[in-house]
Amino acid sequence: MASGVESPRLIAGGAAVDDRGALGFVNDFDFAGVRRFYSVRNHRTGFVRAWHAHRREAKYVTVVCGAAVVACVAVDDWDHPSPDAAVSRFVLSGSKPAVLYVPAGYANGAMTLTDDAVLLYFSTATLDESATDDVRYDARLWDVWQVEER
Repeated sequence: MASGVESPRLIAGGAAVDDRGALGFVNDFDFAGVRRFYSVRNHRTGFVRAWHAHRREAKYVTVVCGAAVVACVAVDDWDHPSPDAAVSRFVLSGSKPAVLYVPAGYANGAMTLTDDAVLLYFSTATLDESATDDVRYDARLWDVWQVEER
């Protein structure tokens, strides 16, 4: 991306465990600008929900249960985006708290890795604002969904 343009960033959290149980946190996440939130839970592992883009709306994504691959890519041409654009890919897990920031001007998508995966999305736009700023692309336009054995 050109200088001065925001990039996706992961806001790391942590966990504390004692004899009472576990506490997960992302203390550096600031809710300033968040207008709404919603949760996503797929019916099966490996299901891809992608690509959803906004020119003006930014999002924050966290996984509160299970695990998921979450990816984002800068949209270089809103009508015909480059399939060769660089994609940022993150594995988020409810057992390792973190929040992924997806700036405006990016497409984002996710694939659940576990049956119990629950993703929370925090949006900087109201539902009405989002509806007029909604661009969708084929789920395999940027096909980063393969899990490789290591």
